[in-house]
Amino acid sequence: MRSSGRVGLVATAVLVGLAVVGCTTSPPPTDARSSAAAPAERPTVGRAASSSATATPAAPSSTVRPPTSVTLAFAGDVHFEGHVRSLLDDPASLAVLQPVIGAADLSMLNLETSITSRGVEQPKLYHFRVAPQALDLLKAAGLDVLTMANNHTVDYGPLGLTDSLAAVATSPIPVVGFGPNAAAAFAPAVFTVSGVSIAVIGSSQLNDYTIHAYPATSTTPGIAGNLDPTRLLAAVRAARAKYDIVVVYEHWGTDYTECPDGAQRATASMLAKEGVDIVVGSHAHRIQGSGWLGRTYVAYGLGNFIWMNTRGDIDKHSGVLTLSVNPAAAIALRGASLPTRLKAPSVVRTAAWQPLMVGDADGIPRRPSAAKEKALYDAWVTNRGCARLASRPLA
Repeated sequence: MRSSGRVGLVATAVLVGLAVVGCTTSPPPTDARSSAAAPAERPTVGRAASSSATATPAAPSSTVRPPTSVTLAFAGDVHFEGHVRSLLDDPASLAVLQPVIGAADLSMLNLETSITSRGVEQPKLYHFRVAPQALDLLKAAGLDVLTMANNHTVDYGPLGLTDSLAAVATSPIPVVGFGPNAAAAFAPAVFTVSGVSIAVIGSSQLNDYTIHAYPATSTTPGIAGNLDPTRLLAAVRAARAKYDIVVVYEHWGTDYTECPDGAQRATASMLAKEGVDIVVGSHAHRIQGSGWLGRTYVAYGLGNFIWMNTRGDIDKHSGVLTLSVNPAAAIALRGASLPTRLKAPSVVRTAAWQPLMVGDADGIPRRPSAAKEKALYDAWVTNRGCARLASRPLA
């Protein structure tokens, strides 16, 4: 998120739209190539987490005409294992990604790692960790918010958990889906873009070791899990009542599958019925289907983003999803009841997918050849079929 005039987390900023293959700003919505207590908002100051300030949406100016669109960019899983760890040696190593994902008004991905150099490996097959400077690298790439609601956030036990919490507390980028208690873990990061308030929530529904051993509760730290959706639904309802756009980033699905499983589809349907505007997700290490579920835009799987390739070519399939939102439509729904919201048109106007390939040498995703790019884009379109999503919202 750029820093001058329109967009803000308490402070305001202005951003440039992400250039994607065939992205359009035409009015018809389409896609294009290129009973727990509700948690409080994620405390933020500027772009860094803070324990003392609360983000509040700025009221739209009556003298400034809102832009015709606001862009939100999403990518998948990131870690810094193996040869990817060498990226930490150069503070500017990820700056190359700024025009790829960071040029959108709001950009987000999943940081799938513990942030620690201490601790003991937990009883799991894979273990990921990274030093805190990874957060600075991601900031330099233009990221505005990260989710850490995933199955690798506590790979190194209580000591690793303590270190990760400390890193998040001083992070230059807001982190959702993880915190010292459930209220913090389920709290949204809140942004204001050209008068449009956007609440971003992170959660995981993987039925795995981490969600059972380290769930965030009323009194204990951990990840925001939604095997029981009570807390997630409370967070969604509170955000919907206060903010114009609600985004939920889920960690879900079955590894190495290109179609969403039943749990993913059920959760997406549940969130759509609660008025969530955008649902995106990761974990399967594959590009799963994207499209509209009624008025809600759903992207089931965004694949790997910055990653150590371990399973051949298909593990390198990556990309950035950029959604164009109608600011006037979003503001018009401010304070609307759930029935009114569900009857309203989608606020997501267009969806653009920029195919990328993760680099073998450094794990950084880049645009492939024209032929490969077309094949990856066509696969993204094809995967919408088994995801049971539409290429445009229902009228």
